[in-house]
Order: sequence, then structure tokens, then C-alpha cells
Amino acid sequence: MDSPCPAAGMGRVPPATSCGTSPGHLSGWENLARDLDSSAHPLCSPGEECESCWPRSPELLPRWHRGQWWWDTTSAPGTHPQGMAPGNHPHPQGMASGKAGLAEQSSPTPEAGHGSPGPSVALLPLRDTFPPEISLSFSVESRSSRCRNSQLQEAARKKLWALGSDDRGVCALFKELSARLVCTQAHEDRFLLTFKTLEEVWKFSTYLTLGYVGSCLEQLLFAQEFWLDCALVEDTELRVTMDEEHLATIYMDLLLQEGNFFSRAVPGAWKSEQEGEEGLQLCRNELIHVKSVGQDSRWEGMSLLTGQRGVVPMPALQPIAQPFYQWFLKNYAVSFGVSQEVSGTSSQAIVKGRCMATKDHRGATWDELSFSKGDPIEIIGFFIPGLPWFVGKSLSTGSIGFVPTQHVNPEACEPLGKGFVFLSEEEKSPVLHVPCNGDEQHFVTLLGELAHTDITSVYRLAGFEPTAAFPQVPPEAAPHGSKEIQVLQSWEEINDWATSSTSELSSPGSETAPATLEDVLLDKLDDLDYPKFFIDLNAGHMDDADVFDPMLTFLNQDSFVPSFQSFYDLSFSFLHSTFYGFSDEDELVLYLETSRNWAKRTRSVWAHVRLCFLLGKLCIKKVKLSQARVYFEEAMSVLDRGFGDLPLLAALHVSLASIYLKQNMKHKFSSLLGKTVTLLVCLPGRSFSWENELELLMYILRESIAVGNAPLEARVCFLIVQLFLQLGRTEEVLPFLEHLQCLSITWLGPGTRSGPLDAAATLGYLYDKKCLPNLALASVRSFVPGSTKGTPTPIWRAGFILQNAPKLLGKQLDRSSMPAVACLYLKQALQSCCDSRAVPMQRTLCAVLSRMFLQHGLLHGAVCYAARAAALGRLLGEEEAFESSLSLGWLHLLQQQPGLARAILQGMASKTQGGAVHNLLAMALSGEGRIQEAAENFLRALHKAKEMGSRRNQAVALANLGQLSLSCGATQLAELYLLWAVRLFAELQGHQELDMELAQVLLWLAQAMVDRQRMEDAKLCYELALGFGLKWQNLRSQLHVTERLCHFYSRVCPDLQACITYHEHWASLARQLQDRELEGNARQALSQLYQALGTPEALRQSLDCTKQCLRIFIDLEEAARAAEAWLQAGKLYYLLQEDELVEMYFQAGIQTALKGDNFSLAMDLYEKAGDTFFNGSRDRARAVEFYRGGAVPLARKLKATQTELRLFNKLAELQISLQGYEKALEFATLAARLSLRVGDQLQELVAFHRLATAYDLLHMYEMAEDCYLKTLALRPPVLQSSAEALYYCKLYWHLGNLTLHKLKDEQDASSYFLLALAAATELGDQELQALLRAKLGAIPRAPGAPEGTPGCATDRPRWLSEGGHVV
Repeated sequence: MDSPCPAAGMGRVPPATSCGTSPGHLSGWENLARDLDSSAHPLCSPGEECESCWPRSPELLPRWHRGQWWWDTTSAPGTHPQGMAPGNHPHPQGMASGKAGLAEQSSPTPEAGHGSPGPSVALLPLRDTFPPEISLSFSVESRSSRCRNSQLQEAARKKLWALGSDDRGVCALFKELSARLVCTQAHEDRFLLTFKTLEEVWKFSTYLTLGYVGSCLEQLLFAQEFWLDCALVEDTELRVTMDEEHLATIYMDLLLQEGNFFSRAVPGAWKSEQEGEEGLQLCRNELIHVKSVGQDSRWEGMSLLTGQRGVVPMPALQPIAQPFYQWFLKNYAVSFGVSQEVSGTSSQAIVKGRCMATKDHRGATWDELSFSKGDPIEIIGFFIPGLPWFVGKSLSTGSIGFVPTQHVNPEACEPLGKGFVFLSEEEKSPVLHVPCNGDEQHFVTLLGELAHTDITSVYRLAGFEPTAAFPQVPPEAAPHGSKEIQVLQSWEEINDWATSSTSELSSPGSETAPATLEDVLLDKLDDLDYPKFFIDLNAGHMDDADVFDPMLTFLNQDSFVPSFQSFYDLSFSFLHSTFYGFSDEDELVLYLETSRNWAKRTRSVWAHVRLCFLLGKLCIKKVKLSQARVYFEEAMSVLDRGFGDLPLLAALHVSLASIYLKQNMKHKFSSLLGKTVTLLVCLPGRSFSWENELELLMYILRESIAVGNAPLEARVCFLIVQLFLQLGRTEEVLPFLEHLQCLSITWLGPGTRSGPLDAAATLGYLYDKKCLPNLALASVRSFVPGSTKGTPTPIWRAGFILQNAPKLLGKQLDRSSMPAVACLYLKQALQSCCDSRAVPMQRTLCAVLSRMFLQHGLLHGAVCYAARAAALGRLLGEEEAFESSLSLGWLHLLQQQPGLARAILQGMASKTQGGAVHNLLAMALSGEGRIQEAAENFLRALHKAKEMGSRRNQAVALANLGQLSLSCGATQLAELYLLWAVRLFAELQGHQELDMELAQVLLWLAQAMVDRQRMEDAKLCYELALGFGLKWQNLRSQLHVTERLCHFYSRVCPDLQACITYHEHWASLARQLQDRELEGNARQALSQLYQALGTPEALRQSLDCTKQCLRIFIDLEEAARAAEAWLQAGKLYYLLQEDELVEMYFQAGIQTALKGDNFSLAMDLYEKAGDTFFNGSRDRARAVEFYRGGAVPLARKLKATQTELRLFNKLAELQISLQGYEKALEFATLAARLSLRVGDQLQELVAFHRLATAYDLLHMYEMAEDCYLKTLALRPPVLQSSAEALYYCKLYWHLGNLTLHKLKDEQDASSYFLLALAAATELGDQELQALLRAKLGAIPRAPGAPEGTPGCATDRPRWLSEGGHVV
């Protein structure tokens, strides 16, 4: 029979099952004796139907090529269905590319030719044919070997299987990643996702490009032990792959459904169709805003260049494939179109340095540079390809001005860096500094709190560390990467530190102090006093030129000075830094107006321009834009030389252009735009002067997208991010910063590991503010700290990860449960502190790492870091050394190394805190077997605790004395100490750590009660201990106590119902801890308990537990246990009398074993399946097919003679019970032959007994007698037990009856009855003896028979009983 279809309710498999044991072969004297009377054996079994629910694999539609979409249309002259339209650049942020590790790029879309489907036809596969689901596959790879890590891949697959039964966590993760989970397909290492909105596709493709999807899956699928192996973490990468063509199909489908998107023009495809219609006149590659009008072939379009509207046929549209562009163009629209000031470019490089003039040029205005062909020109700031101007300085004349980009050759210039660089080094700091505002010191403090321990003042319970999860492995088993843990630095290095100046060892913050003379001088510059001017509005003074002369002199400087910087910033700081003495801003405006008039009169041009600019800024502050425009235009008209103060020139141009844009003054804006763009984007480090510069930057970004100018796009996007962050608008900055990070990553140059701006830390900070913990963690994990001052450090990264990792589980950071994912980053922070010789911070980090390894049960790693912390503590002072040494001693005790602990602790007992030392020393002495000394030290610790008035320490010392007494067998003394400790703990309740210690003491007390046979008191102690675990929702404590209770109620004080209750709780705890293997074990035991109850309801409960086990074992890919669970489910269906499912489940289990080539298991399963029917009350004949057809051939294949013998014995007995005596004789004969080969006398005896029974039932009495005599020949010389004597008694009685009544041999019969009487006498059974004497009395000439009665005898051959061996 085929195995049942595995799926119902699980995605891949049917309901779960647990395994049971089959009855053994017939052996033992009781069974043989019973067989001589009559035999019947009960036992039973079950099965269930299932249906396949395999999700349909999504079909793929190749429509995506290098991030672009092409319609299937009929080719026309001038059409370019393949390749990039002129001016387009292959944009980096495609749907799924770059670092995300996507599948290889699809083959190009075939060129459209004659016979290609029309546009309306092309819409059908998008909307109707292709499924909305898309698969995301993952592969765990080793960076060093560049191949798959099969062990970790398997572990990740098992974790995904485990999550499949409760996928809420997976759904939450993909919701955070802006995707919707359809299902998990763990057997194929993939997820099936879908998207409902354009924003979801955009966000997910962004995270895919940034590599965050893979990082989030690492956080989901890798166990805690993985993160503690730092070498393995660094070498491992989880790569995700997704069919980008299919993703593009989904995106385009959603775009078309929305019916409102941006597209590029492909005019050659539709000119012939345009005649006679009012269509939109378009240029090649022109941007169009398209809206649906209800017709598939015609759409309404608006040109972004001209603003004209009209009908656009579908073949003319090439939708923009990048989701960010669609979002940006929709959300940041402007009132007028593209200016055409900016052009596209094929160059990727922004350059600086010198260039050469390629033709003569005479400046049309004062601000344009005149030069001759061949003149060298130095670039001021940046040269960005595609812009009409750049600021240059003629090296021939020294003049500065705007230079047309077409008139120079930039080939000799140097790029800003390798790859795609769009900013200077000094511009990085403001963006990267955002996450560090106050957080660096916060994380230093946080690490200090995590490292703190109370071990010097608070006693420890022997062997009990409430925060640790100790593994079920020997203590010497170390984590794989722990080879790298350096226990101590070299003594030479430590001595070098010891002789260093104390400033190097002072505080954790010392590494952030200024390190160079330049830093010190820059700090001091901030304290310099700039000129300040008193605002005196006295009427008599307003007409006095001398009153304004100081300020006019200050403002009339023809070059930029640092004190002018406050004029150009966003915060209007000049109101306080340059002027004082005014009560409101109106007074200042009046004063500045008067000053402006004096500047006009005295022809102080620079003062006049600056005063107009300040008056304009004050108008902007009051949102008087028209008045501000008047001031700015006046300043621009007066200015005839402005490159001495470039910030002023830039601020004027940008402010005026922003107002023109705001007030929709298109012509003025266009005339000013070319040079404004240059001043806005080409001058690194320029300060923003007005919030409305954002609108101007958005307009320029729109231009760069329209013409396909990637360098300008990146540069403008960076400036938008910078301005948003300065304004504190963190919600709005995120899309632009993500896009910028995508650009940085995707355009990496050869040999470069990171982009020009690694903004991952800032992104992580912003994700955290938006409550996206998975993304925040993934982003900060990908961040590589640099050396730039004011940017995030390794300590910041480690602290951020520590603080945010618990949020993945909806928790806050707790000292008792530090996330293992932070281990690598703590270690890297430690290395950074080693490089800077920040000893206090090193000790802190070592202590945190030691605690982390302890909490996750890796004692070896914990000891290594504790030893290093102790060595560093000795450099810092006596208090630090004492604390670190005690911690190290405690860890040695937990690692069961009492000798090492004693060596550390013996010299410390004289300290003020000696009680804690005595307590730990007593544990070490106890571990070495020095019980008397241990007791003395516990008593010293108790006296010290009393002297200090610490009731908690008294309670711990008493509990330790009780545990020591218990280990020595002094249970009464142990009970006294432990009861005293419990009373003291009871007075101190209210804190979790205290209650967990009390729970441990109650467990010791319960054991003492069990040893003294006081079971009710033991129950009370166990259940109180569990109560404290429930009170604090401490799952580990509950699990520990529950396991004890399960053992208590199953072995010590059996109570089936209570045992079931606590096994239920055990399984629930295992599920909450996400320990699938533990849950499987608990469910399996629970199934057996329910089965033992035997009621129909209990059997149904047992079946449910078995099905859950089956699901778990399949999830864990434990084929052997899953096969046994299938079998157990079949047995339970048999007990429930649902016979139609029994064989289906049996066959499912057997086929599972056979698929894995586990023939030994398959043989056992065949036998157990047969045993179900053999021991049952229904369909017993069905056992034959499992024994004879399944188990016997496998036993022969495996040469399992013992199993084959046992099977033939069962088959013989089964046929006897079914009255198939000829078959029984056949099987019994085979069993007898095998028993001779085995050489086991007991097995041989059983086989010949079966054979004799078969002959007897077939009326072949002489052969039966011979076989019975053969069994008697195999008896031991001395009877071993009463059961053996009873067997021989019954056998001789049976032989007596056989020979007397069937063979008519009275002499032999009397001999047999005499031997039976001897066996009965051995048994002392008087009733049996009387019956045998009566039998003998009825036989002539037998002892006790009547005299003179003739007897008879026959002579029969006895081949087997006389030494023959051939059957």
C-alpha cells in the first residue's frame, strides 16, 4: 500500500504521532506454562487520512532586464524595444539587486517583432495569468570557502520547520519588511511572499538591495549558540535570492492597477498612429505623468517638460521601473516642468582638481570667468557632469567665476575617490553623528551596569546560577570559536600598561578625548569672541554716520570671515551672536534698514549686500516672502564681485531661487537656476540658510531623475538627507537616506568594501525610532565603525545591539538574559579598546562577555573572559581585582573545577567581605570531598552574615549547609537547615532573584522529604517551587521544577492524573521556549500516559499528542522518530476501532524508514505493526502480512537470525490460535531449525515446544512426544525457579495424558505422571499432587495402582530426544 499523503494541517505532513513499544517475543517460564493451558494476548493500534496542500509554484514572466521594463509591442521605425533609451543610466536601485545576493540576471527580453502581441494583450498575463506569489530562497554560505555551509543550512531549515507550526514570528518579520507571508516551504529553503501595494514592493526591494532581508533572516533562523561562535559568525552569510523578473511583473501589475504612474516616452512606436488625433507631442525619453482613462490602449498623459496634456497610446510608454522614482515624482510635484538646464551624462565620476580650457570664452556677466583655450583652470569645489556651470579659478589671472562645463576637458581631473563618490570626507560627520547624540555615554553606562556583580556582598547558592542555562554536555566542551578567546594579554603588555600614565587608564570615556593638537586648537577656536553690535535706536544717533561706522566696516569686508557664518545658518543665530540690545525683531529690522541706507550713501557694496541679505532672512522668518525677494534682488543687483564670500553668493542665489519656485515665477527661476544649482551642490560644506531650500533640492532631484544624471542625483539626495536631519524631520528623511545607501552600495568600485557614505548606523537609529527592531538591528550590524571623530564607535554599535536585540521578542534588555547576537560586536569593541589601551572599558567588556557566555551555558568561554577581567582588574585597583577574582572563582565552581577555585579563594578570606569568600571556599572544599572543612567554612560564612545583619546571606549559608548535609545522607540535619533557610527566605520575598533562590532551596528540601518517605511534604515543596516560577513567569525555573514533578509523580509517588497534568505543563513550557526537541519528548511521554488511562477520551488525547510529536519530528527531520510516531498513531487508531486508517499509518511509518534506507528500523516497524494485530482482539490474521511479508525478508537481508526466530515463533503461535495447524507446523519447523543455529537453549526450548504443540494439534502424537522430550532434554540440571518447576510439572502431565490416551502406553504414562508428581512436590502444591496420585492410581502397575492389573507398553522411535539434530 502507498504511504498516505503527508500534508493535512502542516503544509507537508499529516497529523503527528508518538511511538510505542511492541510486545516482545514469547519467552519466560510463565508464558510457556500459560501456553500449555491457553493463551490470548491483548494490545492495539490506529491511523488517519490527510490531503495534500502543496502551494502551487509561481510561474515566472521574464519582463525585467537590468532594472528596466519593456512593453511587448509591434516594432516600428525608430522604436527601441531593447537597450537603454538615450540619456538613461542603468540605475542601481533595481527591484532586487546588489548586496542582497539576488539570482543571476535574467536573459534579455526578446526584441519585439512582427507578430508580437498588442498592448491590450500584454496586460492579460500581468493581471490574469501570473500568480501574485513570489518565492524568496535562502542559502547559508561560508565566506572563506565560498560554498554552502550544509550544517548551518540544515540547522536553519530545522528552525524554519519549527516556526512553521506557529508562524506569527515569521509573519511579523515580513510585515516589518513590507511583505506578506503566504507560507513557508522549509523543505525547499524558501518563503512564499506576496505584495498588495506599490509601497510594499518598493520598501521590500530596498531592504533586499541593502542586504537587510538576509540579515533579518539570520536573526530569525540562527540559534543562540551560533552567535557565540564569533569566528563562525564572521565567516557566515545568509544569502537570499528572488526572481527579479517576477518581482518586476508584480510591480508592473500593481502599477497598472493603480492607473497613475510616471513613464518615459518611446515616440517612434506610435507616430504613425497619431494622425488625426489630438495626441501629446513627445520627445524621446521624455518624462510623462500617465493616468488611466478606462481604455487599455489609450491613456491620459502630461509632459513634465512642457506641462501639456493629451492622449498617449500604450506603445509610447515605458514605465519607470524604479519604485523610489515613482514615489518621489508623485509626492514631490512642482507647479512647472523640467527646466532642461541639467543634462544627462554617461560619466559616473564627480571630480575635483584642475582642468584645461578647450576654447576661448568671454564672460557675459561679472560672475562668469573669461579665459582662453589652453588655460589651466582650478575647480573650486566639485565638477559634476551634466551641470551647465562650475566655479573655477583661472591659474593665469587668479580670477574666480562661473565656467561653462562644455568649454573644458575634465579628463585630467581626479575623482573624489574610488567608485561612485559624491561627497567629501568632512561632509560625512554631520550625517553619521546623528545616532551618537548622547548615546555613546549612555551605552558606556549601560555596559557598566551589565558588567556589575554583587558577588562580593551577596552569597551564592551551591551550584545555582539563576541566569545560566547549562547545556547537557560535559563542561570541557567549548564553543567552536572559543579558540580565539585570549585569556590574558601577554604579561609584557600588562606591565607596559602598568607603567603608563594614569590618564590612559582613567575612565571608559578617555578614548573619546581629543587626540591631536589640531583637535585641541579647533575646540579652543569655538571659545573666541566674535564682534557684537549694540542696537541703539536713539533718535539722535540714527542720523549719525559714526554710530554705524563700526558695523559697516565689519560688514564691508570683501572676503568671508568665520564671524559671518552665523548669517547663513538655519537657526538665525546672528540674532544673538552679532547683535544685542533690542527688545524685539522689529527694532532690529529698523536698525538694519537704517544701516542699509548708510551703506548705500557710503557706497559700501559688501555691507549693503550683507545687510540686504540679513533683512531678507528676517522677512523669511516672518514668512514675508515678497518683501524678502525684494531685498535679495536688491542685493543681487548691487553685487558686482561676489566670489570673495562664496557662502554669501550661494545663500543669495539659493534663497532667491527658492522664493521664485515657491511663488511660481517660472521665467525668473529658470534664468537663475543654472548657476544656483552649481552653488547649491558643488560647494562642499555649505551651510543651509532656509528650510525652503528643500523645495529647491527636490526640484533639482526631479531634474536629475528626468535626464538620468546619476552623480547629480546622488549628490542632491545627500544634501536632502543632510537638511532633513538638521531640521529634525526624521520621519521624512528615511526614504531618501535608504535611496542614498542603495546608491552607495550598488555603485561600489572594484576593490572597495564600503560605499562613500556608510549611513547604516543612522538608518538603524531611525528604524529604532519607528519601532522596526529587526531592521534596526540588521542595519547597525552591517555598519562598520570608522575613525572619523563624532561618528559611531564599536562601543556604540555593541551597546545599540545589546539594547535592541531583546525587542525582537517584545522584551527589554535584562541583566539576566543578554542576547547572544551582540557577542561578536562586544568582542570587536573589546579589540578597539585594546588598541586604544582603555583598560577600564576592557574590563567592563570582558565582564559582560563572561556573563553572556555563562547565561548561555558555555562555561569555558565565561571562564576565559572572567580570567581576562581578573588580570585587568589587578591593574585598576584592589577593589576591582577582588571582585573579578571572586567572579572567576565562582565560575570555576560552576564548571566543577573546585581545585582551581580553591587556589584563587584561599588567600582572600581575610578581606572585609570575607563571608562571601568563605561561602565559595566551602563549595570548593566540598567539591574536593573535604566535607568537614567545607562545613566549617559555611559556618564561618553564616557567622559573618549574622555580624553584618544580612538575612539573605544567612538564608543562603543555611541552605548550603542543608545541601551539604543532604549530599552526605544526613537527611534529618539537612531538613533542619533547609527549613530554617526557607523561613528566612520567606521573610525576604518580593524580588525575583530571591524567589528563584527560594525555589531551589525548596527543591533540596523536597528531596530531603522524599529520602525520609514524607511524600505529602515533598509534594508541597515541589509545588511551592513551581509557584514561584509561575509568579515571575520564569520559564527556565518552571521547566526545571516541572521535570522534577513529572519524575516524582511517575516514579517516586505514582499518580497518573497528576503526572499527566505536569507533563502537559512541561510540553507547554517547551513550546514557549521554542525547544522543539524537548516539546517532542514531552508530547511523546504524554501520549503514553493518556494511553495508559485507556478511556476513549484519553485515547483521543493520546492520538492528538502523537500527531503533534509527528509534526515536530518531521520538522526536526528526525526520520526514525517520525516513523515510530506514524506507527504509534496507527496503534491508537486500532484501539479507537477506526480500522480503515490503521494500515495507512503503519505503511506511512514503514515507508519513512525505507526511504532513508533504514532497513533495521523498517524491520522493527513491520514487527510492531504485526504485534498490534497479534496482541489485539480483532483482525489478528492481518499480523501475518507484516510478519511474513515484511519483517522476515528484512531479517534475512540483515542476517538478524534472532529476530527471524522470534517472528517464526509468533507466526506459529498465531496460526495455532487461528486453527491453521498446517501453517503453524511450517512456521514452527522453521523456528526449530533457526533455534539450532542460534545456540541459545531457552530459544531452542521455546521453538521445540511450539513444534510439539503443532504436531499435537495435527494428531501426530509420536512426533509431538518426541518434540516435547526434546524440550525436556534442554532443561537445566537444577530447577531455577518455581515458574520453571510449574512448567515441567504441566509438561510431564501433558505427556502422561498424551501417551496414556493417544499412544496407549501405560508404562510411559506412569513414568511421566511420576515426574510431574516430583515437580509438584518441589512446588509444594498439595492439590496438584493429589490429582497426580489419582492419575497414577488409575494406571495398572503404576506405583499406587491396584495389584494384579495388567499394563501395556509400546516401542516408539525417538529421534530428536535421543540426540538427533536434523529437523
